[in-house]
Amino acid sequence: MPMQPGWQRPEPRGKRREEGQGERIYRLLKQEIFDFQLLPGDRFSENDLAARMGASRTPVRQALHLLEQEGYLDVQPRSGWQVRHVDFDHLEALYDLRVVLELEAVKRLCALPTDVRPLPLQMLRHFWVDSPPLTDGATVASHDEQFHMTLVDTAGNPEMARVHRDVTEKIRIVRRMDFTEAARISATYAEHGQILLAILNHNLKEACARLHDHIAQSQKEVRKITLHALHQARRETRD
Repeated sequence: MPMQPGWQRPEPRGKRREEGQGERIYRLLKQEIFDFQLLPGDRFSENDLAARMGASRTPVRQALHLLEQEGYLDVQPRSGWQVRHVDFDHLEALYDLRVVLELEAVKRLCALPTDVRPLPLQMLRHFWVDSPPLTDGATVASHDEQFHMTLVDTAGNPEMARVHRDVTEKIRIVRRMDFTEAARISATYAEHGQILLAILNHNLKEACARLHDHIAQSQKEVRKITLHALHQARRETRD
């Protein structure tokens, strides 16, 4: 029977299953790294992980290589895989790049005509200023990322937005620590509101100052909280 134009042979069911397993293992491992269940410097083999995850080595290898590409793991010849150490110097460089990108975005947003109020900024105001604050740290962390990415997206340069999303992914492992304390969640709401209102009022000087101080304070707190969490996790492992 002749094949119809555009017809594609379906992928084997086993291959689709392995891809699904790889995605599952990737998410589980990444969460374990984020939660410091796997600590920086921890080593493991593909066989050990496959046994623990109840999967074959193929999806395990897929997940590991993806985490390696994202900077969370290193592969060691003849000694397996290792969780990468937290490189605070590298993270500070990424935070510096983040500041540059977001300040440029704020300048562009403040330069819009005074009668232009982009819908994404109005939606941010509804969440961060007009609505009751949330208290769950993980949920607020996700909205915080979206806040900053929306500022850059709305500025209108897709390449700036692409680089900013890449930076956001790379600093996520420590940045989310800023939302493990209630005081930091409250501060984020207040500071986001101040940044937004300054932008919507086209007050460039205040918007830039508020944004710069917000990121700098977050960066300082993140380093302190992360070091404390690592210390606690290592002590609990020893105990």
